[in-house]
Amino acid sequence: MEPCRSLALLTGSLGLASSLIALSTDFWIVATGPKFSSHSGLWPMTHEIQVAGYIHVTQSFCILAALWILMSVVFLMLSYSPALSSPGRGPLVSTVMAFAAALSIIVAMAVYTSNRWYQTPSPQVQTFFSWSFYLGWVSFVLFLCAGCLSLGAHCRTHQAGYETL
Repeated sequence: MEPCRSLALLTGSLGLASSLIALSTDFWIVATGPKFSSHSGLWPMTHEIQVAGYIHVTQSFCILAALWILMSVVFLMLSYSPALSSPGRGPLVSTVMAFAAALSIIVAMAVYTSNRWYQTPSPQVQTFFSWSFYLGWVSFVLFLCAGCLSLGAHCRTHQAGYETL
């Protein structure tokens, strides 16, 4: 149980850090032209620009995923202390929350990818996804790993049964 729970805590923490970095940085898309280069993220810098609906969906689901994985990490940390959690339930709750975070981030990333993929810029401008975007996808993989490892930790806990009575 200990290696799975420790690895789940590590991957959950790394997933939380990567999702927060992806959410807060503005290198989701980069545009290069003949005499300029520009980048943008989920949070526009000027208030005059009307933000597209898919950006709001991506923001909301990324924030939701970060909150889910934060709660997952908290429950994993609490599972180390038997006085603070019910025996064997911390990893199970953490599993559900990590998978909820993975579902939330996959919705956010799929919405953003599908909407940006079909946008056609000027013929002289080349756009491509940048490192913040890819960090969002990395956080999805880390959330899945944290969920699977938490499930492994839960399955390996000794459940009290008739043998102990």
